[in-house]
Amino acid sequence: MTAQPVLDFHVRLAPRPGAGERLLSTLDECGLERAVVCAGGTIDLDRLSRQLIEGGHVETDADNDAVLETCAGTDGRLVPFFFANPHRSPEVYRARAAEFRGLEISPAVHGVGLTDPRVAELIGVAAEFGHPVYAVCLTRRGAGVADLAGLARRFPQVSFVLGHSGIGNIDFHALNLIRDEPNILLETSGGYTCVAEAALSRLGAGRVVFGSEYPLQHPSVELAKFQALRIPPEQWRQIAWDNAHRLLGEEKR
Repeated sequence: MTAQPVLDFHVRLAPRPGAGERLLSTLDECGLERAVVCAGGTIDLDRLSRQLIEGGHVETDADNDAVLETCAGTDGRLVPFFFANPHRSPEVYRARAAEFRGLEISPAVHGVGLTDPRVAELIGVAAEFGHPVYAVCLTRRGAGVADLAGLARRFPQVSFVLGHSGIGNIDFHALNLIRDEPNILLETSGGYTCVAEAALSRLGAGRVVFGSEYPLQHPSVELAKFQALRIPPEQWRQIAWDNAHRLLGEEKR
């Protein structure tokens, strides 16, 4: 890969003093130009890991205000996404949507499946504001990749991003499930290099975006994954920059 600008499409803001400064410092360290920022710390990681296996949920609101505050004054370098709580009225999101650039929904945190009418209401708001929707899927009824594909068919005007390379590290099945849904892109954090390589083959470079899941994963680790693949510079440009800006409505940036 040749040196070129990179936008990290998935980082989280840790709920700790100085988290914004550490995030910017890490971006500088890794040579990352920009990042999409979602709230972190909505759920304790021990509880989250248990919920992933056993089920359960929290009804805690994400600290979207902290995300806005951190992104303000960065001249667009940090791009705020709204982390929705489906246990609240969709009007909470609608009232704030103009301040944000996209939406995240996580059945892993809030326990509300992608087939739930409350999620459809949130997607409807995203459609009104032209927001892309980042989603984390699970091996749980109503929250799987097939359910995300169903949402994408229901809302063809909305761009969806399947987070974390699907479910687990080797989710080739997810690639097959979303292959025929052109409004779903794949964000590559967490997955093995073989999945990233297969995504380029099955979906094409125009439907893959780079993400790290910082601070849970250091961006340098995810960058190394693509270094190892030795993909053509034009494909890396799409993955690292162009596709993300198209999602954000900034094609000409």
